[in-house]
Amino acid sequence: MKWNSALTDYITYLKIEKGLAKNSIESYSSDVKKLINYLEENQIKVTPISVDEDNIQNFIYTISKTINARSQARLISGLRNFFDYLIFEDYRKNNPTDLIETPKIGLKLPDTLSIEDIDLLINAIDLSEPQGERNRTIIETLYSCGLRVSELVGLQLSDLFFEEGFIRVIGKGNKQRFVPINTQTQKYIANYINDIRVHINVKKGFEDTVFLNRRGKNLTRVMIFTIVKNLAIKIDLKKKISPHTFRHSFATHLLERGADLRAIQQMLGHESITTTEIYMHLDRSFLKEVVNTFHPRK
Repeated sequence: MKWNSALTDYITYLKIEKGLAKNSIESYSSDVKKLINYLEENQIKVTPISVDEDNIQNFIYTISKTINARSQARLISGLRNFFDYLIFEDYRKNNPTDLIETPKIGLKLPDTLSIEDIDLLINAIDLSEPQGERNRTIIETLYSCGLRVSELVGLQLSDLFFEEGFIRVIGKGNKQRFVPINTQTQKYIANYINDIRVHINVKKGFEDTVFLNRRGKNLTRVMIFTIVKNLAIKIDLKKKISPHTFRHSFATHLLERGADLRAIQQMLGHESITTTEIYMHLDRSFLKEVVNTFHPRK
């Protein structure tokens, strides 16, 4: 088996069998490509079947000089997944990464915004500009629904169930979930659709897309990042933020106000509750207050 054919089959497996999103597939395949490039550059003649632990260990040691511990850990995880696939397909009997030690990394807590920060960002949007109403609606939707940026740009008119108070979201792995949407955000979206979007010359194929650029096509992830970045600069925000920061803030603010962790898990679309539990580390003072308020022996 050659590396290129193994990689092609692996990508097909991730897409068809695992149902991963395009970005996830690119990330996993990039890990394998890094290993392939290393082997070629060093003229190491091994195949996906014959590559062993020493080859992988030397590769990790070499690349560790150029990437940080967190990136190393992610790379090892990606390679482990690739070799697990080869075992699953009966190409290999063992995984050469099993004994590779993953670098110790600390818990990385997500950045969050205060409610005041969010208000400042939204108030900084110039509503007199052609895209002002759209951009305000985007920020409101990111924050009030806790969406990933890919979920926002993929939102369809047919996903809006305002009478029921929900929107349908297509998340990672094309998994569908319904997220509650408050009446204020519903109003912003409805106003954008009825007053702004209706005047856009929508291109074929984008008739059902909610948020459009001025050319009538869907917005890209980069465009959303740019909108957020420019707003942060405008209010001289010292924190480094991205569209994902609004998602983190959504979860944190709900938790601080006593929302159930499993309810937050469902709204965020986390497959495992352990992913959501990271928000429990964000505000120790809040946890202390919960105990002082609700414990019977307070």
